[in-house]
Amino acid sequence: MMKKILPAPLVSLGLFVVWLLLNESLSRGHLLLALVLALGLPVMFKELRPQKVGVRHLGTVLRLCFTVVADTTVSNIAVLRLLLLPGTRRHPPDFVKIPLQLRDPNGLAVLAMIVCITPGTVWAELSRDRSILMLHVLEVHDAQAIIEHVQTRYERPLMEIFE
Repeated sequence: MMKKILPAPLVSLGLFVVWLLLNESLSRGHLLLALVLALGLPVMFKELRPQKVGVRHLGTVLRLCFTVVADTTVSNIAVLRLLLLPGTRRHPPDFVKIPLQLRDPNGLAVLAMIVCITPGTVWAELSRDRSILMLHVLEVHDAQAIIEHVQTRYERPLMEIFE
């Protein structure tokens, strides 16, 4: 019953407190407006809240974390090489279209974060049906190798975790 009235009680509390702190006022008007915002905004935006996350396979989560740390380190070194020695560029940048089987929105969000924190790659676009990810890569020698890398090192573990 409480979830229907307050879909996100902590968000409501946070909105109420932040509004009052930002306005540095406890006047009736600010209290009333803070209450209206704190109760109204979470109700208005409850459809935008992501679905409940069901994380399975803690071992896979840990392996994925170590994989991301290792890959990010390697990518940092590669980008540093390009910055310090610009004449050492081996291959041109390009867009790579990666077919995806992952459909879980939480898994896709984690994949987006992984790609965005890895230097030299940028999540460029996701097709409407979520079946193809367009990734911009700083150096592309073998697009198929990049596709397989993303699918095996990130997508498959995320599917195991979220789906």
